[in-house]
Amino acid sequence: MNASDPAGSGPTADRRDDVSERFGRTLNDPYSWLKDPDWQRVMREPEALRADIRDYLEAENARTDAFLKPIEALRETLTAELKARIKEDDASVPTPDGDWAYYRRFAIGGQYPILCRRPRDASVTTDEQILIDGNKEAEGEKFFSIGGAEHSPDHSLLAAAIDHNGSEYCVIEIRDLQTGETLPERIESAQGDMVFSADGKMLFYTVLDENHRPSKVFRHLIGGDPAEDDMIYEETDPGFFIGVGKTESGRFILIDAHDHAETSEVWMINADTPEAEPRLIAKRSTGISYDVSDHNDRLIIHTNIDGAVDFKISEVAADNPEPDNWFDIVPHRPGCLIRSTVLFENYLVRHEREAALPRIVVRDLTSGDEHEITFDEEAYDLSLHPGYEYATTTLRFAYSSPTTPQRIYDYDMATRERVLRKEQEIPSGHNANDYICRRLMAPSHDGVNIPVTILHRKDTVIDGSASMLLYGYGSYGYAMPASFSPNVFSLVDRGMVYAIAHVRGGTEGGYGWYLDGKLKKKKNTFLDFIAAAEHLIAERYTSSGNIVAQGRSAGGMLMGAVANMRPDLFRGILGEVPFVDVINTMSDETLPLTPPEWVEWGDPIRDEEAFSDMASYCPYSNIADQPYPNVLATGGLTDPRVTYWEPAKWAAKLRHHNTGSNQILCWINMEAGHGGASGRFDRLKEVALSYGFALMVTDNTKS
Repeated sequence: MNASDPAGSGPTADRRDDVSERFGRTLNDPYSWLKDPDWQRVMREPEALRADIRDYLEAENARTDAFLKPIEALRETLTAELKARIKEDDASVPTPDGDWAYYRRFAIGGQYPILCRRPRDASVTTDEQILIDGNKEAEGEKFFSIGGAEHSPDHSLLAAAIDHNGSEYCVIEIRDLQTGETLPERIESAQGDMVFSADGKMLFYTVLDENHRPSKVFRHLIGGDPAEDDMIYEETDPGFFIGVGKTESGRFILIDAHDHAETSEVWMINADTPEAEPRLIAKRSTGISYDVSDHNDRLIIHTNIDGAVDFKISEVAADNPEPDNWFDIVPHRPGCLIRSTVLFENYLVRHEREAALPRIVVRDLTSGDEHEITFDEEAYDLSLHPGYEYATTTLRFAYSSPTTPQRIYDYDMATRERVLRKEQEIPSGHNANDYICRRLMAPSHDGVNIPVTILHRKDTVIDGSASMLLYGYGSYGYAMPASFSPNVFSLVDRGMVYAIAHVRGGTEGGYGWYLDGKLKKKKNTFLDFIAAAEHLIAERYTSSGNIVAQGRSAGGMLMGAVANMRPDLFRGILGEVPFVDVINTMSDETLPLTPPEWVEWGDPIRDEEAFSDMASYCPYSNIADQPYPNVLATGGLTDPRVTYWEPAKWAAKLRHHNTGSNQILCWINMEAGHGGASGRFDRLKEVALSYGFALMVTDNTKS
C-alpha cells in the first residue's frame, strides 16, 4: 500500500487476486482483503480491526481531508449554518398516557436526547421527571444511541436499549421510575424491540444472533436473571427477521416474522396472560404480507392477500382468525397504496399514497363513513404519530413540504378540527416565500413518467447554468418523502437546485412501482434516475456534467450504477454508506442482511438467472476503464447494514480504473455505524463533508 502522497493520486490498495467460478463465469475480487475475516468481532469491538486494514482506511481518510483542505473554512461555515437551523432546546409535543405525558427534549449545547415525563395536565417545565439524560450517559463514550425505550403500563418501569458503538447490538437496562435506580439485570445483544406484559411484571424482547439477525424472542421476569429467561419463539429461516410489539389497544403482544419485502407471519399473546403460548394468526405464505390490530372481539388485518397488490383492510373474529374467514372492510384499489393503519376505539386511520402524494383517511368504525384530511401544496409529506392511548378521538400527524417546516397537528376525528401543536423553528430564519417547489414528470426509457420534486430559490436563474444536487433511492418500497429538510438550504442558498427523483423501486406510484424496480426489473431504478437527470437538463434546471448525484445505503447502489452507465451526466457522485458490492454481499450468507434480501435482489448463489441479472448492473463488478465523475464514498466501521469494506473496495477499484483526472475519495467514520455519528451536532460535520464536496466540485465555494 502506498499512502505517502495524500494530495496526489491517493492511497493505492494492493490488488490481491481472489478468483472464483460461478455459473461458468470467472470472478476476481482483488480488494476482498479489505474485509476483516473476523468482522463479527469488529462489530462489537472496533479496536479489533486488523492493523493493515485500519492503516489503509486511515490513509483514505487522510487523503480525503487533504483534498478538501482548500474548503476547510467552508466546511466549518456549513457546519455552523446547519447548527444554526436547529433549535437547540427543542422538545417534542408531550404524548399523553393515563396520568402522565411523555416527551423528549434537548438541552442547549446537548448532543443527545433527554427522555422525560410530567403529569398529564402540568406544563412541560412543571414537575418534570427525567427518565434518561442522554448527555450524562454518553459522557466518555465514543458512540451513544438510545435504540428504543418502553415504559410499563403502570408507569413504574422503563426499559431502554442502548447502543454503545453503532453496531446496533444493544444492551437493555430496566429502570425503576419511582427510585430512579437501574435494576441489576442487563440484557445483552438485544435488538431494541421490547414490550411489557399488561401487569408490567414481564418484558418481551428480541436478540440478535452471531450474524446480527434478530432470531429469538425471550420473556424476562422483572427482577430475575436474564440467563434464565424463557425463549418463546425462534426463527429458523435465516431469510426472516422477527420483531415484537403490541396492538394499539394494548390487549395483545405481537411477534412478527417477516422477510425484507413481501412475506410475513404474526403470532399473538394475550398481554394479561403473558405466560401463554403464542398463537398463530395466519401461516406464512410466500408473497403474502399482513399486520394485525384488534377491535373488541375482532382483528383488523392490513394485507395484500388475494392479489391486493396495493393492500386492503380486512376483518375477522379474534377467536377464529384463519385467512378463509377474512372479509374486506376497505377493498383493494389499484394504484392507491395503503401504507399503514392506526386503530382507535372508534376510528380506523389509514395512511395512503397515490400519484406520488400521501394522504390520511379517517373511517368511523360504527357508521363506516370516511373522510380525508386535505392539504394544498403541490408536493408535501405526511406522517402519522401514533400515541399511547386507544380510547381517544385525537389523531396526531406531521405535515411538511420542501418549503414548509414541519408542523405537528392534533386532529379531532369526531369534530374534524385540527390544532397546531408545534411548528418547526429555524432559529437562523426561514422565509418560505423565498423558494419555489415544483413537481415535474420525467419520461423514462419505457414511457413511464417519473415524479421529480424540485426546490430552488426564486432568484436562481433557470437557464441551464445552475448546478444541481439530485437525490435518489429506489429500493425496498421506500418512498422518498417530499418533506422539509433544513440542511439542503445550505446548497439552495448558494444557487444550487435541489431535486429528488422518485424512481421505481420505491412506492411513490403504488406497490407496483416497487415491483417494477426490483429483481429482474432493477435496472428501471437506474434508468429512471438517468431519465430524471436528462429531463431536468432539457428543462434547463441544470446542464449535463453539472449535477452531483447523491444516494445513501441502497441509494448508494443507484449511485454506483449511474456512475458506470452515464458518467458524463455528473460532476460528482456522493455514495453514502453505499451498497455497491452487490454480488459479493448477496453471495455471503453469513452477512446480516443477505438471506432476508434475496427477495429484493435475487439469490446469486443458487439462481443462475438472478446471478446474471445482478452481474449486469452490480456497481462494483461493472467498473470499467473510463473517466469517472468526482466520487466521495463514505461509510462506518461498525455498520452492520452496509459493511465498511463496500465503500472502501468501491473507491479503490474506481481509482484503479478511472482514466480521467477527477478525484475518487473515501471517508470511513471509525467510531460509528450506518447512521454516522450519534451526536446531533457531530452528525452535522458529516453533512458538511458531503455538501462541501458537492460545492467544491461544482465551483460553488465562493458564494
